[in-house]
Amino acid sequence: MAKLERSITINAPVEKVFAYIEDPMNELEWLPSTIEVKDVNGQGVGTHSRFAYKIVGIRFEGESTITEHVPNKRIVTESKGGIASTWTWTFQPQDDGTRLSVVVDYTIPIPVLGKIAEAFVLRQNEREADLAMANIKGRLEG
Repeated sequence: MAKLERSITINAPVEKVFAYIEDPMNELEWLPSTIEVKDVNGQGVGTHSRFAYKIVGIRFEGESTITEHVPNKRIVTESKGGIASTWTWTFQPQDDGTRLSVVVDYTIPIPVLGKIAEAFVLRQNEREADLAMANIKGRLEG
């Protein structure tokens, strides 16, 4: 299992940052590999959506469910299909803004991608995590 951890300070109130992250449709704006989000239903714990993304030119489809939802403090989302993952978001007030942190635990499907592609995907995911956090900051501060 691989793990990514990122944090960023965003000059926006916690409530605004939380509302942005909890809406699966916003992934199309901030997560570069996401190419489709659909069938979003529910609110809070149990929010469910379907998505598609591309990594190394290969399309993966999956579904995501919010399993923990503490308003303005924490969101945990579990995804399955393609690359199984757990995203743990935390939100902390910081001065006039928000300290946004995410921990992503994920499993790369080695039989699908192959051992050689694994290292490439790990590096790509590191770059994408940096870009995703910058995209969130840009959207919420812009």
